[in-house]
Amino acid sequence: MWNKPHALNAMADVLFVATAAAVLAVGTVWLVRMPQLPIRQVVVESPLNQLRRAEIEQALAGNLRGNFFSVNVEAVRVALEQLPWVRRVQVRRLWPARLQLKIEEHRPVARWEESRAAGRNELVNSYGEVFIAFLTEKEALALPQMYGPTGTAPDLLRRFAEFSEMLGPVGLRPVQLSLSPRLAWQLQANDGMLIELGREQAKSPVAMRLQRFVEIYPGSVGNRPQRPAAVDLRYPNGFALRSRG
Repeated sequence: MWNKPHALNAMADVLFVATAAAVLAVGTVWLVRMPQLPIRQVVVESPLNQLRRAEIEQALAGNLRGNFFSVNVEAVRVALEQLPWVRRVQVRRLWPARLQLKIEEHRPVARWEESRAAGRNELVNSYGEVFIAFLTEKEALALPQMYGPTGTAPDLLRRFAEFSEMLGPVGLRPVQLSLSPRLAWQLQANDGMLIELGREQAKSPVAMRLQRFVEIYPGSVGNRPQRPAAVDLRYPNGFALRSRG
C-alpha cells in the first residue's frame, strides 16, 4: 500500500474530509449551546393597527430560549399567530442578535355572527375568512353585517361587492347581507329597505333580477314619497313592493 501513491492520496483525502466534518459538527454544537449571542432585539417590520406591543411581548415570553442559532423561530411564529388580530407571521433571524417579524393583521370588512362573549365579535376579513377579535361598539356598527351557513363567508363577501357595485348608481348600498340555509339571498339597503333576492334560478339569476330592479328603480321606486319597506325580486318577470306600516 505504501508503494501506491494514488491509494495514499485517496486515504488522505478521506481522512481530511472526515476531520473537517467532525470539526464542523463540534463547532455547530458549540455555537448552538454557547451562552453568547442571545436574542437581544425583536423588530416588527410592518406597521400595526390593532395589535399592541404588550400582546406581542406576552406571546413571545418563553419562546425566545436559546441563542441566535438555537431559538425556535417556528414556535415564535405559531405563538404570534394565536393572537386574535394576527393573520400570518414571517420570522427571520438578523445577525447577530435580532429577530425580524413581519406581521399581517386581519383587516375586518364585515361583522359575522356575534359570539356569546360580551364585546367579542366574529368578523370577516378581506380574504373572506372568519376570525374572532374585539371591537368597540362604534367600530362594529360601522361595518356591514353578514349572515350565512358555515363556510359561506367568501361567497357572501364576493356577492356583497357585486351587489354594492350594482346598487351604487341609484344611491343605495347594502348594510346587511344574508344567505339562508336554503341558499336564498336577502339584503338590506342603507335606507332600511329590505330586498328579497331569493335563490339562484337558471333562467333568472339573482344578479339579473337585481339589475332589472336597478334599471327601473328611478322611475318606479326612487321617486315615491315614501320608500317601500321591502321589495320582493323572487319573481322571474317582475317584483312586489311592501309599504311601510
